Amino acid sequence: MRKLIVANFKMSQTTTDTKNYFTKLVCKMDNPALELVVCPPFTSLSVAKFFTEGTEIKLGAQNLADDEIQITGEISASMLKSVGVDYVIVGHGDRRNKFKETNLAINKKIKSALKQGLKCILCVGESAAERTALKTAEILRKEVEEGLKGLYENELESVVIAYEPVWAVSTGKNASIKEIEDGCKIIRRTIKDNYSEKASRDIQVIYGGGLNTINAGKLLQAKEIDGAMFGSASLDVDSFVSIMNKIR
Repeated sequence: MRKLIVANFKMSQTTTDTKNYFTKLVCKMDNPALELVVCPPFTSLSVAKFFTEGTEIKLGAQNLADDEIQITGEISASMLKSVGVDYVIVGHGDRRNKFKETNLAINKKIKSALKQGLKCILCVGESAAERTALKTAEILRKEVEEGLKGLYENELESVVIAYEPVWAVSTGKNASIKEIEDGCKIIRRTIKDNYSEKASRDIQVIYGGGLNTINAGKLLQAKEIDGAMFGSASLDVDSFVSIMNKIR
């Protein structure tokens, strides 16, 4: 299985920035050991699709709304599918914390995405307070179980789980390899308990949180992870490609 690398641009890049970024990326990206998913802002999805057409680079979105509701300012799975999106991030810590998204809402989003043939990247992770209170296993299990509630085992083929401890995202703090592996083991154990041992082996579990040009190579050596999600470290094409070239 190839390592899955996800680039989350958040609110960075205008359409012009995106054009310049992908013009360089498609020329520099050459690592058959990786599957790359780039998630620009909604406004740049069509531009990104134009430049990635015919390449192995996959297009991802940063969020979506449940297709069953109509909300001003939101975007549906069918809309994302229509512009060529392959993956969508669901339940990112930013959405959970700043927009108070619940596991129930996240579960509905996943089901909407899967109905449209999109692959989901489900983000889970504990806060600093929860880790201090020794609730990491409890939180991860709950977010995985409730996020995937009602899904059949075969649907997990279209789900990636991203372990993103809240305390390591945009805080300057870095998780150790042991902390990453422990978190991923909890996730896989939860999948095993709710589905099967095969499902726990097959599902892709990636890590995100404080990855940069300095620590990415080391942290990606963790045996339990199948890839990584990058934030700000993915915004500079040259440095991002240099990170990916070290991953085998």
